[in-house]
Amino acid sequence: MNQKRYFISFSILIVLLIAFLAVNLCAGSVSISLSEVWNCLRGRETDRVISDIVLQIRFPRAMAAVILGGALALSGYLLQTFFHNPIASPFILGISSGAKLVVALVMVFTLRYSVQVGSVGMILAAFLGAMISMAFVLLMAKALDKMSTLIISGVMIGYICSAITDFVVTFADDSNIVNLHNWSKGSFSGLDWNNVIVMALVTFVSLFLVFCMSKPISAYQMGESYAQNMGLNLPLFRTILVVLSSVLSACVTAFAGPVSFVGMAVPHLIKGLFRTSKPILLIPGCFLGGSIFCLLCDLLARTLFSPTELSISSVTAVFGAPIVIYIMINRKKEKA
Repeated sequence: MNQKRYFISFSILIVLLIAFLAVNLCAGSVSISLSEVWNCLRGRETDRVISDIVLQIRFPRAMAAVILGGALALSGYLLQTFFHNPIASPFILGISSGAKLVVALVMVFTLRYSVQVGSVGMILAAFLGAMISMAFVLLMAKALDKMSTLIISGVMIGYICSAITDFVVTFADDSNIVNLHNWSKGSFSGLDWNNVIVMALVTFVSLFLVFCMSKPISAYQMGESYAQNMGLNLPLFRTILVVLSSVLSACVTAFAGPVSFVGMAVPHLIKGLFRTSKPILLIPGCFLGGSIFCLLCDLLARTLFSPTELSISSVTAVFGAPIVIYIMINRKKEKA
């Protein structure tokens, strides 16, 4: 019975992923038929303008939503596992905000002095910011007994980093303010195939490493004493978990800016769909779920008030926040 449920769940996720990918390629300020999109993807001769819209604008943007959405959901799953807390996520704990701050500082400096920084440089800057924020979170985790207090502290770190970022963006050169402002609000726009290749490389290597850790994660979920009895090196395991989560979060922030609620809401939706806590199923499930969630939100961000485009975080918050509220209410009922 369980095997059948898992098969149906993965089938639903794959069908939704393909469906939303197709809709993202067709829908927009210029409506393009599915047959025209298919001809473009197959390399058949089509209208040059349509071909450029599909292959150079919409397709790389959709692939970025797939890759970064999956990375963000997976990062949230790792943090929830690490802290044994259902609402832990890169955004809530201030990790995304720390990455955003360092990337913003690098962007302002490089734009002012006309220095070219590639995708790898931006990821490294975001990773540095994510690790600094994570270090503060870990220090507070040792000092604070209650997990709820830790979450509040993480939110405060996020607010501080966001305030400094806004200050930096406000006093940036006039010509740079628009780009910095759009990026700081979260968006998948303006990404090209070179960006997609780099983010795919970083994300899929991380995904593979996380998948290889399925068995240790399963043991860790059973409790730290159980994991130690099973021969798990807890300090090393925690370090790897933190680094992988930070790399995934940093990759998202470097390319798309901070994206809220995906890392928090999606793992719970996937757990509800599969009705299991097995990491070997939830890891690929979370990745697919994050991809679908971000494809849907990006579609709405582009088309809802076209030609005006909403920030991706505004849309993800509309869908993600109610899910988180439901999780908190449901958790309180279970305790009662």
